[in-house]
Amino acid sequence: MTTTKLDLTREYKTYYTAKTTPEVVEFDEAQFLSIDGRGAPGSKEFTAKIEALYPVAYGVKSLCKKQDNDFGVPKLEGLWWVESDKPALEVPREEWRWKLLIRMPKFVTSEIVEKVKAEIIKKKDIELVKEIMFERITEGKCVQIMHVGPYSTEPESLSKMRKLMEKENLIENGLHHEIYLSDPRRVPGEKMKTILRQPVKERT
Repeated sequence: MTTTKLDLTREYKTYYTAKTTPEVVEFDEAQFLSIDGRGAPGSKEFTAKIEALYPVAYGVKSLCKKQDNDFGVPKLEGLWWVESDKPALEVPREEWRWKLLIRMPKFVTSEIVEKVKAEIIKKKDIELVKEIMFERITEGKCVQIMHVGPYSTEPESLSKMRKLMEKENLIENGLHHEIYLSDPRRVPGEKMKTILRQPVKERT
């Protein structure tokens, strides 16, 4: 008997889709594997922490599959911020802060995650696995857009989002969020798709 594999991108279709024009959307609580860091995207720390996150995600998938709860590991996501009053793009990339995320299905528990982490630390000796957290995040109301193109042209899409926020009388209410739908190793820069999302609230 084969079990059905849960496809999170289908189960939460509105979470993993966006229009190429900015829109206001709303999201409920979701749970994630996460790991924090600091520095430019693609830096040694950034790469090492991605390499720690995926074995845990696939370890959780493997353990859940044995319990007849198989699922496909979804796309990498990132929350971004700076510890400065300056706009993020005026701050050196080496000072950027980030939290890398991989969404987990509702049936995943902290006990499952801790069990997998312990096994990976024991077998593969990936020390960074200790830093991986299992957390719930509720973003609520957001402005989002599908950015098509290289990461370097994101400011153009962010500008469109800001215009909509001004029009709708909205201000930031959380961290800048990106969902990486394309693999930069396989997809040409001009065709890459990234969801840009910004939690917002009404300006009072």
